[in-house]
Amino acid sequence: MEKQYFLGFDSSTQGLKCTIIDAQLEIVYERALNFDRDLPQFGTKGGAHVGPDGLTVTSPAPMWVAALDMLFEQMQTDGAPLASVVAISGSGQQHGSVWLKEGAEACLANLDAQQPLALQLTDIFTTQDSPIWMDSSTTPQCKAREAALGGAQATADLTGSRAYERFTGNQIAKMYEQQPEVYTATERICLVSSFMATLLKGAYAPIDASDGSGMNLMDIRTQTWSPDALACTAPGLEQKLGEVVASHSDIGVIHPYFASRYGFSPRTRLIAWSGDNPNSLAGLRLQEPGDIAISMGTSYTVFGFLREAQPSASEGHIFVNPVDPDAFMAMVCYKNGALVRDRIRDAVAEGSWDTFSALVADAPVGNDGQIGFYLYDPEITPPIHQTGIRRFDAHDHPVSAFAPAAECRAAVEGQSLSMRLHGENIGFAPKRILATGGASVDQEMLRVLSNVFGVPVYVAEKSDSASLGAAYRALHGWRCWQEDRFVSFGDALGGEPPLTCAMEPDAEAHACYSELITRYANLEQKLIAEGE
Repeated sequence: MEKQYFLGFDSSTQGLKCTIIDAQLEIVYERALNFDRDLPQFGTKGGAHVGPDGLTVTSPAPMWVAALDMLFEQMQTDGAPLASVVAISGSGQQHGSVWLKEGAEACLANLDAQQPLALQLTDIFTTQDSPIWMDSSTTPQCKAREAALGGAQATADLTGSRAYERFTGNQIAKMYEQQPEVYTATERICLVSSFMATLLKGAYAPIDASDGSGMNLMDIRTQTWSPDALACTAPGLEQKLGEVVASHSDIGVIHPYFASRYGFSPRTRLIAWSGDNPNSLAGLRLQEPGDIAISMGTSYTVFGFLREAQPSASEGHIFVNPVDPDAFMAMVCYKNGALVRDRIRDAVAEGSWDTFSALVADAPVGNDGQIGFYLYDPEITPPIHQTGIRRFDAHDHPVSAFAPAAECRAAVEGQSLSMRLHGENIGFAPKRILATGGASVDQEMLRVLSNVFGVPVYVAEKSDSASLGAAYRALHGWRCWQEDRFVSFGDALGGEPPLTCAMEPDAEAHACYSELITRYANLEQKLIAEGE
C-alpha cells in the first residue's frame, strides 16, 4: 500500500512553516521561512508594520500569498512527498483578518498553473494592511461592544472573552467606522487561518469554530455567529464572514492549480484551518479533561482541555476545543514570564541557572511565608498596569528585599501560585501538567509546579509547534471524513501521546501551597485595587 502523508502549515506572525507526518505520526519533512529575511520586499519587522501611533499593527496580506509560493517551491525542490499527501490542514496567527473584494473568489477559481500565486492575486484585497493580534487601537470599539452586550462578563459569557482590542470583531467595527468604503467593497472577511485555506481551496473557506472563538462575534455554545454580537459590529456582517464549521471538518479538495504546479494528488483533502493556540493544544495532544499545558517561554501561557466553559470578565479566554467539538479549551496568558527569572538570576544568582536552581532548593517549601510579585511589564493576568517589585513577609507586611534564596524561590512560587489561582478561576481542574518551553528543563521549577498543583508534571518528547498540531489535525479530520463520523482525536492518532513523567507531587508540600494560595490571592487583589 502506498504511504500516506499528512501536511500541516503554520502561518505565524514571523514566518510560514510546514510539517509532514506519516500515518505513524513520525515527522518526515519540515521546512520554514522567515518573512523579514526571505521576503524583504515587504519591509516588515517581526513580520509586521507598526503605525505612527504605536497602537496600529498590521501585516501585508500579499506577503502571505508570496510566502506560500516560496515554501511550495522549496518543498518541491527538496523532494518532499507531495504526491502522497492525502490531507492538509493549517494554523494561522489568531485575530488577524484579511479583506477580500468583490470578485476575489472568481479570481481564485481561475488560477493559472504557469504563474505564481502572488502575480495573480495582487488585486483581490480591499486593503492590503491586515490588522493582526499585536494591534491595540480599538479601545473605543471594545467599550462600545461591552456596553451593547451588557458588560464585560456578559460579553465573556456569550463569546468566551471580554472585548479585547486585538479580537477581530473589534477590528471590523473600527474598519466600518473609519474606512466604510473598505468595508462596503469587501465581499469576504477571512481570518489568517481561513484565508490560507481559501488559497489552497481556490474558493472561500469557512472559519473554524475554535479560531472563530477569538473574534468576540461567535456564541461559543451554539458555535454560530451571535446576532447581538454581529449587530453591534457592522451591518451585513454575517454574509461577509461566511459559515462556521467544526475544526475537524473536511472543506473540499485542493485546487487543481496545486496539483498541476506542485504535483499534489487532485484528491488531496483539505481540513479546516484553525488558530495557532488551538493547534498548539493539538500539537501537545491534550485530549482529555484535566490535561493542561504550561508553556514557559518569554511569556507564560497556561492552556488546556475543558468539558464545561466558565468564562471570566477579567482573565483568560475560552475557545471551542479544536479536537473535540463538544468541549472547550481555556487559555491564560502572562507577560511576566521568563523575563522575571532571567532578571533575578542575573541579580542574585551570578547569572547562572545552576546557581538559581540551587538557591530555590535552599529555601523551604512556602518560603517561610514570604511572597513576591515581580511586574517588569504591565501584566495581562491579572490586569495590573503598575509595574514594579512588591515583597511581603509572612505577616503581609511590605519589605524592601529578600535574601537571595528567598528571592529566587518567591519568583518561582509566585508564578506557579498565580497560574493555579487564575487557572481555577476559568475552570481548570488539572489531572496532569505538560510543561514546555525553556524553563521546562529546570527540575526545581517543575518540582514547585507539581507541588503547587498537586499533580504529576510531564515533558513532551516532540515539539509543541503549531505546524505539527496542524498535521495531527489533518490526520484527524481525514479519518473523520473517511469514516463519515466524528472519530475521537485520541483514536485517530493512536491513543496516548509519548510522555515522560518529570516530577511527582509531594502531599505535604501541596498542602502548604493550598494554604498559602489564599494569602497570595488577597495580596494580589490589593495590588489590583492600588492600580485602579
